[in-house]
Amino acid sequence: MTDDLDALRAALRATPAPDGDQRAATLRLAMENFDRFQGSTDQPRPSQDRPSRAGFWMGVKTMLSNLNLRPSLVATTSVAALCLGVVIMLPPGSLTQGGQTGGVIVDSDPLPKTQGTDAAPTETINPQVPVVVAPKSEPSTTPEQEVLQNALPAPRKAEDAAPLVHRDATTDAAIAHGDALAPKPRSEGLAAAEPVPPLGRNDAPATAARTDDAAVLLAPRTESPAAPAEADALAQTVPQAEAADYGVASATESADTEAPLTDGYMAEAKSDLRTRAQPEVAASIAPAPMDAIVAPPEPNTEAFANADLNPVKVTAAEPVSTFSIDTDTASYSIIRQSLSMGSLPPAEAVRIEEMVNYFPYTYPAPDGDVAPFAAAISVMPTPWNPDTRLVRIGLQGALPAIANRPPLNLVFLIDTSGSMDEPNKLPLLKQSIALALSELRPEDQVAMVAYAGSAGEILPPTAARERNTILRALDNLAAGGATAGAEGIELAYQVAARMAGDGEVSRVLVATDGDFNVGLSDPEGLEAYVAKQRETGIYLSVLGFGRGNLDDAVMQSLAQNGNGTAAYIDTLSEARKVLVDQLTGMLFPIADDVKIQVEWNPAAVAEYRLIGYETRALAREDFNNDRVDAGEIGAGHQVTAIYEVTAPGSAALRNDPLRYGAAPATDGVPAEIGFLRLRYKAPGSDTSTLIETPITGTELATDEARFAAAVAGFGQLLQGSTYLGDWGWDDAIALAVSGRGEDAFGYRAEAINLMRLGQSLAKQ
Repeated sequence: MTDDLDALRAALRATPAPDGDQRAATLRLAMENFDRFQGSTDQPRPSQDRPSRAGFWMGVKTMLSNLNLRPSLVATTSVAALCLGVVIMLPPGSLTQGGQTGGVIVDSDPLPKTQGTDAAPTETINPQVPVVVAPKSEPSTTPEQEVLQNALPAPRKAEDAAPLVHRDATTDAAIAHGDALAPKPRSEGLAAAEPVPPLGRNDAPATAARTDDAAVLLAPRTESPAAPAEADALAQTVPQAEAADYGVASATESADTEAPLTDGYMAEAKSDLRTRAQPEVAASIAPAPMDAIVAPPEPNTEAFANADLNPVKVTAAEPVSTFSIDTDTASYSIIRQSLSMGSLPPAEAVRIEEMVNYFPYTYPAPDGDVAPFAAAISVMPTPWNPDTRLVRIGLQGALPAIANRPPLNLVFLIDTSGSMDEPNKLPLLKQSIALALSELRPEDQVAMVAYAGSAGEILPPTAARERNTILRALDNLAAGGATAGAEGIELAYQVAARMAGDGEVSRVLVATDGDFNVGLSDPEGLEAYVAKQRETGIYLSVLGFGRGNLDDAVMQSLAQNGNGTAAYIDTLSEARKVLVDQLTGMLFPIADDVKIQVEWNPAAVAEYRLIGYETRALAREDFNNDRVDAGEIGAGHQVTAIYEVTAPGSAALRNDPLRYGAAPATDGVPAEIGFLRLRYKAPGSDTSTLIETPITGTELATDEARFAAAVAGFGQLLQGSTYLGDWGWDDAIALAVSGRGEDAFGYRAEAINLMRLGQSLAKQ
C-alpha cells in the first residue's frame, strides 16, 4: 500500500505555475458575479413617513451609510480574488457537515499555506480545489455579510432553484452526492474553512450552481495533466490534520517525479481513505462514473435432469434392458434455443430420446381394439460403426375419434414471478395459451391460477365459449414477486377437483420457467405430492419458458410423477406444435405406466447399448411390478427407442469374452436376436397388460429410421460421446438429408440447419 500512496503523493505534488492573466480573468468574473447577485439595495426615498426632525446632516449620514458598503465589499472581494482566485459565497445557515459549517475555495493557481487573521491555518490539499480549515466556534456576522445575505435570493429547495451563471460536472457531483457547502466566518478578507466532503471531479469549466439554500460560484480553472481529477475528490475527503498519516501530500510540497494513477488504484484508495479519515461521511461517498459501473451478470441457475450416459453392457452378464416410456420433447427445444442464440447447449441438457421423439414418423397404426398401440421394429448398420447394428423400436398410439372425446376441464397454473418478466417468458406464455383456446370446445372449461409470492385464482372455472373473458384475464397478468410454486400447485389441484364431473377429464397445465423458490420447493416433496394427486385421476403436464433459471430437473420430476408430459416452448411455432397439433395426445392418455423390456440373445448379441433414456431406467424386477410408475402414451403419440448392438466375434467388441459365460454355439444365424416385451395399463386401471414381440434382425430399415439415427448421432456429437469414432458433423448432416423424406411441417429441415449451426459453433 505504501508504494501506491507514494504514487498518489507524487501526483498531488505537481501543480501549475501561477498565471497572471488567469488571475485577472478570475477577478473580472468575481466582480461580475458579485454585481449580478448583489443587485440594487437602494430603498425608495422616504416621503410620507419622513421623520419631522430629519435634516441636512441626517441625509448626509444616510447617504454615506449607503455609499461606503459597496466599495468595501468590492475591495474585500478584490483582495480575496487576487490571492485565491475564486470566492464561494453562501448565506449563513446553509448546509453543514458534522455540526460545523463547511466551505471550499477553488482556484486554478494553488497557493502555499496561508494563515487567516482569525482562523485556523489554511492548507491546500488539492492543487485544483484547495480545502481550508476554519475554527469550530460560531463567528459573529459582519455588516458586509448582513448586506450580502439580504442581497442574495431567499433559500429555496434544489428542485425549485434556477441555475445561475454556469454549471459543470464538479457542481453536479456535489449536488448529487449531498455534499455540504456552507459559508465560512470572515474576519479580514476570506477566512479559512473546514474541509468538506468530496465534490467529485473538478476538470470541467467554471460553474455556478445552487444546492438547497446555497449558491456556489466557481471560476474557470486551468487543466493540470499531472494531477488526475480523481485525486481532487480523494484529497477533499482527508482532513488536513490527518493527511500526513495517510500519505497524502500537500499541494505545496515539491515533487521531483510524477507517477500515473490507474482507475483501479484510485477506486481502492478513495474507498480506504474516506472510510478511515471521515467515517461520518462514508455514506455520501461519490459513486463511480456510470460508464465505469458494470452490473454483475445474472447468475445462471439452470439445472437439468440427466444421468450418466448408458454404458456398453455385456449380454451374457446382463441380457435384460428395462426402461419407462415417456414422450417428453423439452430437451430438443432447449438445444434449438441454445444453438439459435449462438452457443452449444450444456451436455447435461441433451437427452437423446427427447430429440428423437420430437419428430413424427409413419409407424403403422394399431389393429382394431386389440391394443392401444402397435410396435414397429427395424434393423440397420450403425452409421458411425459398420461393425455394429442399430435396432429401432417404435410405438404408435391409437387416435380415438376426436368427436367422441369427453369434456375437458383445464386449469392453467401460470408463473407470474419476477423472473418471468422477459419477452420469451410471460408474453410468449400468454400467446401460447391463446393458441390453445382455439382447440377447446364450447363445453370445455378453463380456469387460471397465478402464483408469485402467493397463489391466487385469477379466473374461476369459465366455459371455453367465453373466449373474451378468458383472454381478458390472461392479458391482466403481470410479472413480479417471488415464486410460490408449491402453493400454486396445491391451489390448482383444488380448482381442478372442483371442476371435475362424471366422465370428464381434468388436467393441470403448469406454465413456468421452472424457478420454484418459495414453499415446498424440494423435488422430493413435490414428487410425493404430485404422485399422490395423480391417483385422483388429475394429471399434470409442464410447459417451460425462458432460460437462465430454467429448472429442467423440477419440470421433469413434476411431469413424470404427474402422469403428464414436459415440453419447452421457445417460439410461437413450438407453442402451436405442442398446444394445437399435439394437444389431444398431451391431455388424453390412452395407456398408463408403459414399460419396455428387451431381452437380448447372447448368441446373436454380445454387447448392447441403449442410446438415451438414462433418466427413465428401471430395475429388471420393476417390469412386472404394477405398483411402479412409468410413462404414459397419449392419443396418437409415438415413442421411439434405439439400441446399438454388437454380434459375437465382431471387431467392434469393447469387452473381453467371459471365461465362464461364453454364448452357446449355434449353427447359422439365430432365429431371434432379441425379444420385446411391453406392459401398459388402461387409464384408471390397476392391472397391466403384456404384449410380446420377437426381434429377428431381418426387419428392414426405412428412410425415417435413418433420419432417427442421424438425430441420435447429432445428440451424441453435442454430448461429446466417445462411441462415434471419426464420425462427425458432415456425416450426421448427410445422413439426415438422405433420410429426410416427407417433411410437411419443416421440422426435419430445421433439424438439418441446427446440425449445420452446431458444426460451425463446434469449430469455434
